[in-house]
Amino acid sequence: MNETFPRPKVLVSRCLGFAACRYDGQILNNSLIEQLQPHVEMIPVCPETDCGLGIPRAPIRLCQAGEGFVVYQPATGREVTAQLQATIDSILTSHPQIDGAILKSKSPSCGLFDTKIYQGIDKPQFLKKGGGLFGEQVLLTFAGRSIEDEMRLTNFSLREHFLIKLYTLARFRHLSEHPEMGPLVAFHASHKLLFLAYNQSRFRLAGKIVANHGRLPAVEVFRLYREELLRILDAPLRIPGVINTLYHAFGWISEHLESVEKEYVINSIEEYRDERLPLQAVTRLIEAHSIRFGNQYLQQQVFLRPYPRALAGLSDSGRGREVH
Repeated sequence: MNETFPRPKVLVSRCLGFAACRYDGQILNNSLIEQLQPHVEMIPVCPETDCGLGIPRAPIRLCQAGEGFVVYQPATGREVTAQLQATIDSILTSHPQIDGAILKSKSPSCGLFDTKIYQGIDKPQFLKKGGGLFGEQVLLTFAGRSIEDEMRLTNFSLREHFLIKLYTLARFRHLSEHPEMGPLVAFHASHKLLFLAYNQSRFRLAGKIVANHGRLPAVEVFRLYREELLRILDAPLRIPGVINTLYHAFGWISEHLESVEKEYVINSIEEYRDERLPLQAVTRLIEAHSIRFGNQYLQQQVFLRPYPRALAGLSDSGRGREVH
């Protein structure tokens, strides 16, 4: 089993454990980010601090203004949209290559989905929830990357999807630095079970791209493959797809197993289906048998170990696998 993992590049809100830069001068320690730090390249950013709003600072508010938004600081009566936008532009330009991001939830700058948006500067009533000024642009600029806020990552399924996607995109980014067909074929083969678990039809489309019957240049094949890769990883894993893939993997070792061992593996897969076992428990069992029987095919499958095992935590927000 390949133990080498890339170091993904992750944009992260600086207040999440890196500096006391929240509007109230606080720092928010985050266990997942602490866990990730030895394994990824963290890029801490804080648009509000870096645009000169200070620490601590009067809170800012995102307000609807026609088709766009303005950023308003009620305590000072200042509109700070331009200075904040200039800093955001600088951050995005300075970091063109990232694999993912973990941003602060509910923030008027960094929020992704749950930032409060008000009706207007002169209308302080709540209008809706959406992305903050920076968060919205991160989602647009880095569309398809592994991007979440720290609160959603307390959900087990979202966290697992975030990590799988983060490391898969990092592997492909490294591969793309020297686009050659041989390594791409190997990449696709080693990700077969993982991609089958996500989306079987998309996996087959990606296979046609790799086959390159049109004899396109490698750079063009990589471009097309990347587009399909992002589609494959668009939504979190669903239990039926994972179950099918687990039984597919089981088929590679089942003929070597005693009846009692077969029953044990099947029961483990069904316990995963019933949410009594995490996926990692079942994949480790299959991996152990693949090592036992010297099955090189399974040992090379990313599905069995898609990210460093040190990141495979079991805790969640209490919502189990429910994804919103």
